[in-house]
Amino acid sequence: MIRLFIPHDLAAGARLDLDEGQSRYLAAVMRLGVGDALAVFNGRDGEWRAVVTGVGKRAVALEAQAQTRPQAAGPDLDLAIALVKRARLETIVEKAAELGARRVRPVITERTNADHTRVDRLRAIAAEASEQTGRLDVPQVLEPVKLDAMLADWDAGRRLLFCDEAGDAEPVLRAADAGGPWAVLIGPEGGFSPRERATLRALPYATPATLGPRILRADTAAIAALTLWQAAVGDWR
Repeated sequence: MIRLFIPHDLAAGARLDLDEGQSRYLAAVMRLGVGDALAVFNGRDGEWRAVVTGVGKRAVALEAQAQTRPQAAGPDLDLAIALVKRARLETIVEKAAELGARRVRPVITERTNADHTRVDRLRAIAAEASEQTGRLDVPQVLEPVKLDAMLADWDAGRRLLFCDEAGDAEPVLRAADAGGPWAVLIGPEGGFSPRERATLRALPYATPATLGPRILRADTAAIAALTLWQAAVGDWR
């Protein structure tokens, strides 16, 4: 069944007027008509069965009928990722949504080789991935910030697993040793600078971890780290 992420509050009988993009998708791409059913979710009220009640030139209207799944929260896991080139960053955001990250935090490091990104585009990719994977929420994609600024505002109750290529860190499967709020930090293609690495290693809530004997590209490292974290302490167990 088609799934859509929508901003509307969901309740039995609620009328849901879709925006132009979603309306075009349902009417012109998926060819839905009045009476056809689909699933909708908003990240707050669970998943609902809805039916098409009207198809106009620019707008499709739905009616929510019944809740099919109650709202459930996944693991409290952030992915902090140094900005990389657009295509790789888009892949990272898509896979972070598929792998259960609750937030994606783009960061700018001393060796970051990209200084801007289209956050609106990344948010749309996160929503589409969530629709396809059966999630009941969509990960937040935050505005990029410098690494130092992110760490200055960090909640010390959230443990930070940063992937370190120095060679003396524990494997992720051992470093991620307990549940609770976590974040995974992936550096840029050139790795963290010596100053950044020293700063991270001095933080009481930060744990350096290795992804194995090979140096991975940022997109591969992000996917590997999230997968290993989920296997160690996430909702895959």
